[in-house]
Amino acid sequence: MKAAEIREMTNEDIEREIAEKQRALFNLRFQRETEQVERPSELRRARKDIARMRTILRERQSAEGADAAVGKGRSQKA
Repeated sequence: MKAAEIREMTNEDIEREIAEKQRALFNLRFQRETEQVERPSELRRARKDIARMRTILRERQSAEGADAAVGKGRSQKA
């Protein structure tokens, strides 16, 4: 999943997708241990997708915090 696709999603959609990817990652790890995994690259892809989604969520939270701080600073000066 590309970052541009993730940025188009809402926070709730991203959180839902993270939970889904984490379940898939758990299953892939289980398959790896039982030597049933067909494509080992799926483990890496799932981890990177989760990290990418968490990064975008964190960016949004930081931006919201910065906007709130700027808003508070303006109201205090007035």
